Amino acid sequence: MSELNSIISSAISRRVAIAGATGLVGHYLLQGLLADETVSEVHALCRRELTVKHPKLVVHLVDFSNLPIIPSVDELYLSIGTTIKQAGSQSAFRKIDLEANLAVAKMALSVGTNRIGLVSAAGASSRSNVFYNKIKGELEEALTAQAPESLLIVRPSLLLGDRTALGQKQRPAEKFAMNVFKLFGSIMPQSWRPVTALQVAKVLLAKLPSNQGKTVLSSTEIQTIGI
Repeated sequence: MSELNSIISSAISRRVAIAGATGLVGHYLLQGLLADETVSEVHALCRRELTVKHPKLVVHLVDFSNLPIIPSVDELYLSIGTTIKQAGSQSAFRKIDLEANLAVAKMALSVGTNRIGLVSAAGASSRSNVFYNKIKGELEEALTAQAPESLLIVRPSLLLGDRTALGQKQRPAEKFAMNVFKLFGSIMPQSWRPVTALQVAKVLLAKLPSNQGKTVLSSTEIQTIGI
């Protein structure tokens, strides 16, 4: 009986952390982690309280510029993100999208986390002339330099999802993408097609636990992976 209990305990022992749980992809990541029977603890790093309550959810109210130490976890999901318009300036955008995500990653790695999943963006490149894509690329490079045992980066195109249900404003580019997709989706190249936030979350949740080394998934790959 003790051997059976040991097997059961080891199968339900994943401890995870998530930063950005109030965002569009983060919302689905949190839902999936809480529903996963192999996950025993979910540590959510937030600037404000979550409306979600769950026995295995631990909310850490934090200042991302001065993070506390959290317990060691097996996996970290990074989905902190905004827009330059919402942030108010390019420097403010950089503090959120690059510096906050990187600070969480460094803190998690310092306490033994070895697996990191990142929601990036299509076109991410530190050499991009588009500031948004440049910052996304710089974050990818900074995380790579930290050399985690496993780094899974997903690069979705424009996201589909109901931000208003989360108390957020619909982003104009995403609203435009939805309308264009309704009209021309069947003839659009797959790499241009918007992807649902739910699919992005599902891919991360399915692939990160077993990912080895560094893996980058394009928007096309995200859409074609069956989950």
